[in-house]
Amino acid sequence: MMGMPPGARIWLACGVTDLRRGFDGLSALVQTQLAADPYAGHLFVFRGRRGNRLKILWYSGDGMNLLSKRLDGGRFVWPQTATGTVALTSAELSMLMEGIDWRRARRTALAPIDPDRVMPTRAA
Repeated sequence: MMGMPPGARIWLACGVTDLRRGFDGLSALVQTQLAADPYAGHLFVFRGRRGNRLKILWYSGDGMNLLSKRLDGGRFVWPQTATGTVALTSAELSMLMEGIDWRRARRTALAPIDPDRVMPTRAA
Protein backbone atom coordinates (compact mmCIF):
# COMPACT_ATOMS: atom_id res chain seq x y z
CA MET A 1 0.00 0.00 0.00
CA MET A 2 1.16 3.55 -0.63
CA GLY A 3 2.28 5.64 2.30
CA MET A 4 -0.06 7.93 4.18
CA PRO A 5 0.03 11.58 3.16
CA PRO A 6 1.49 13.71 5.98
CA GLY A 7 -1.18 15.35 8.11
CA ALA A 8 -4.00 13.34 6.56
CA ARG A 9 -6.88 12.18 8.74
CA ILE A 10 -8.73 8.92 8.12
CA TRP A 11 -12.52 8.90 8.28
CA LEU A 12 -14.80 5.86 8.16
CA ALA A 13 -18.18 6.65 6.66
CA CYS A 14 -20.54 4.82 9.00
CA GLY A 15 -23.36 2.80 7.57
CA VAL A 16 -23.55 1.10 4.18
CA THR A 17 -22.49 2.68 0.89
CA ASP A 18 -23.43 1.71 -2.65
CA LEU A 19 -19.97 0.82 -3.96
CA ARG A 20 -21.06 1.12 -7.58
CA ARG A 21 -20.26 4.79 -7.06
CA GLY A 22 -16.98 6.09 -8.42
CA PHE A 23 -14.92 9.22 -7.89
CA ASP A 24 -17.73 11.73 -8.40
CA GLY A 25 -20.42 9.80 -6.51
CA LEU A 26 -18.22 9.21 -3.45
CA SER A 27 -17.00 12.83 -3.52
CA ALA A 28 -20.62 13.96 -3.48
CA LEU A 29 -21.28 11.69 -0.46
CA VAL A 30 -18.34 13.22 1.38
CA GLN A 31 -19.74 16.71 0.77
CA THR A 32 -23.42 16.05 1.46
CA GLN A 33 -23.57 13.31 4.09
CA LEU A 34 -20.23 13.78 5.87
CA ALA A 35 -20.11 17.59 5.51
CA ALA A 36 -16.42 17.44 4.61
CA ASP A 37 -14.23 18.60 1.75
CA PRO A 38 -13.14 15.66 -0.46
CA TYR A 39 -10.21 17.77 -1.73
CA ALA A 40 -8.72 18.37 1.75
CA GLY A 41 -6.30 15.44 1.44
CA HIS A 42 -8.02 13.26 4.03
CA LEU A 43 -8.88 9.59 3.43
CA PHE A 44 -12.55 8.63 3.36
CA VAL A 45 -13.31 4.91 3.75
CA PHE A 46 -16.62 3.37 2.60
CA ARG A 47 -17.92 -0.18 3.07
CA GLY A 48 -20.44 -2.10 0.95
CA ARG A 49 -23.58 -3.89 2.11
CA ARG A 50 -22.06 -7.38 2.38
CA GLY A 51 -19.11 -6.09 4.37
CA ASN A 52 -16.40 -7.74 2.30
CA ARG A 53 -15.65 -4.73 0.07
CA LEU A 54 -14.44 -1.24 0.76
CA LYS A 55 -13.30 1.82 -1.14
CA ILE A 56 -10.95 4.58 -0.01
CA LEU A 57 -11.18 8.03 -1.60
CA TRP A 58 -8.49 10.66 -1.19
CA TYR A 59 -7.10 13.68 -3.00
CA SER A 60 -3.31 13.62 -3.37
CA GLY A 61 -2.86 17.21 -4.52
CA ASP A 62 -2.68 16.42 -8.21
CA GLY A 63 -5.72 14.19 -8.58
CA MET A 64 -8.38 12.10 -6.91
CA ASN A 65 -7.45 8.52 -5.96
CA LEU A 66 -9.75 5.57 -5.41
CA LEU A 67 -8.58 2.31 -3.83
CA SER A 68 -10.83 -0.72 -3.75
CA LYS A 69 -10.37 -3.94 -1.76
CA ARG A 70 -12.40 -7.15 -1.53
CA LEU A 71 -11.69 -9.74 1.16
CA ASP A 72 -11.76 -13.35 -0.05
CA GLY A 73 -12.98 -14.51 3.35
CA GLY A 74 -14.42 -12.60 6.28
CA ARG A 75 -15.72 -9.07 6.60
CA PHE A 76 -14.33 -5.65 7.36
CA VAL A 77 -15.06 -4.62 10.97
CA TRP A 78 -17.29 -1.54 10.92
CA PRO A 79 -18.91 0.71 13.56
CA GLN A 80 -22.54 -0.07 14.42
CA THR A 81 -23.83 3.48 13.94
CA ALA A 82 -25.77 4.16 10.74
CA THR A 83 -24.66 7.76 10.17
CA GLY A 84 -21.65 9.98 10.79
CA THR A 85 -17.94 9.28 10.76
CA VAL A 86 -15.33 7.61 12.93
CA ALA A 87 -11.69 8.75 12.93
CA LEU A 88 -8.94 6.12 12.63
CA THR A 89 -5.18 6.13 12.99
CA SER A 90 -2.99 4.81 10.20
CA ALA A 91 -2.28 1.69 12.29
CA GLU A 92 -6.01 1.04 12.71
CA LEU A 93 -6.53 1.49 8.96
CA SER A 94 -3.80 -1.07 8.29
CA MET A 95 -5.52 -3.55 10.59
CA LEU A 96 -8.89 -2.83 9.00
CA MET A 97 -7.46 -3.45 5.52
CA GLU A 98 -6.13 -6.84 6.68
CA GLY A 99 -9.51 -7.88 8.08
CA ILE A 100 -8.36 -7.52 11.72
CA ASP A 101 -10.72 -6.16 14.39
CA TRP A 102 -9.11 -2.74 14.87
CA ARG A 103 -11.44 -1.88 17.79
CA ARG A 104 -9.83 -4.42 20.16
CA ALA A 105 -6.19 -4.13 19.17
CA ARG A 106 -3.80 -4.57 22.06
CA ARG A 107 -0.20 -5.55 22.54
CA THR A 108 0.46 -9.19 23.30
CA ALA A 109 3.68 -8.39 25.18
CA LEU A 110 5.33 -5.34 26.61
CA ALA A 111 7.90 -3.63 24.43
CA PRO A 112 11.46 -4.66 25.31
CA ILE A 113 13.52 -2.26 27.38
CA ASP A 114 16.56 -0.85 25.62
CA PRO A 115 19.61 -2.02 27.63
CA ASP A 116 21.59 1.07 26.55
CA ARG A 117 18.99 3.43 27.96
CA VAL A 118 20.25 5.35 30.96
CA MET A 119 17.78 5.59 33.81
CA PRO A 120 17.66 8.99 35.52
CA THR A 121 18.94 9.01 39.10
CA ARG A 122 17.25 10.85 41.91
CA ALA A 123 19.19 13.40 43.87
CA ALA A 124 19.05 12.82 47.62
